[in-house]
Amino acid sequence: MSPADRHAWSEPGVEDLGGGVYRIPLPLPMDGLKAVNVYAIADDQGVDLIDAGIALVQARERLTKGLGEIGYELGDIRNFFVTHMHIDHYSLAVELRQTLHNVITLGEGERANIAALHDMARGRGNRIFGGDLHRLGAAELGKALAADQDRRGVPRFTAWEEPDRWLADGTELDLRSRTLRAVHTPGHTRGHVVFHDAAAKIMFAGDHVLPHITPSIGFEAAPHRLALSDYLSSLRRTLALPDARLLPAHGPVTGSTHDRVNELLAHHDLRLAETRQAVQAGHATAYEVAKAIKWTRRQRRFTDLDPVSQFLAANETAAHLEVLALRGQLTHEVSADGIDLYQVAPAD
Repeated sequence: MSPADRHAWSEPGVEDLGGGVYRIPLPLPMDGLKAVNVYAIADDQGVDLIDAGIALVQARERLTKGLGEIGYELGDIRNFFVTHMHIDHYSLAVELRQTLHNVITLGEGERANIAALHDMARGRGNRIFGGDLHRLGAAELGKALAADQDRRGVPRFTAWEEPDRWLADGTELDLRSRTLRAVHTPGHTRGHVVFHDAAAKIMFAGDHVLPHITPSIGFEAAPHRLALSDYLSSLRRTLALPDARLLPAHGPVTGSTHDRVNELLAHHDLRLAETRQAVQAGHATAYEVAKAIKWTRRQRRFTDLDPVSQFLAANETAAHLEVLALRGQLTHEVSADGIDLYQVAPAD
């Protein structure tokens, strides 16, 4: 597949998926992700949206135009069913609610993240969204990260308001045209949910299962050290559901959720083996191990990644190190200055 074909899904427009479901890609100011898919579920009384997009003028305008193409306006939106609290999924819903009074629903597992974001806004808790650079041995990345955000014009979203409704695992959402089941799938974030329509055999997967890239792990305001362990369990839970068309937040719609889940499980098995080999070679911190591993499907060197991708790589490496320690394959200790250090566990 050519690079142009791989990014065709992000081009402006509306894709009719049948049964009153439409895919509307909205633009993102990010190097790696060009768009986020918002899914409109329409009927003769209005429209419900899966995810919302980022609180930028361009995204709001694109959403307005996309809804117009299928005969609706922003005021016709009844609900935002948000898969998780990342800015590219949640923030436009919060902005629109100020004037349109839509109802926002979010998985109850995100309570800790929303609370942590409130603490960050007050100058308490973590100062960097997503993790502790010092703990990763990556303190030098701090200035580069701040400069990169300014360069890309990522909005400094501060209105991390709570949703109107916290969604419990297994809740059934009875819409006018279908029933969606909310399934708790922690890993990408603590409270990530997917929405499964068993009758129509479709899965609104958010960032839990993506067709072309592997989701970041534990990039959130209230980091969880065992995020990868949670994620692997969530992937297996997805396999236990009936297979369905994959409607992802980033990338094109594909025919089978299960096929991609099996690929993601195989990827993480390989990454765990590579991580252990890097520790065996003498790399002790998450940052050191990340620099010793190749990244993306193009096998890029760590130094060739942009600062945000470097941080995500180090954070994900830390998650893999934690799983290896949990399995008894590595030992873990904290240095005198607070950096996590890993070694290969001695043979029994």
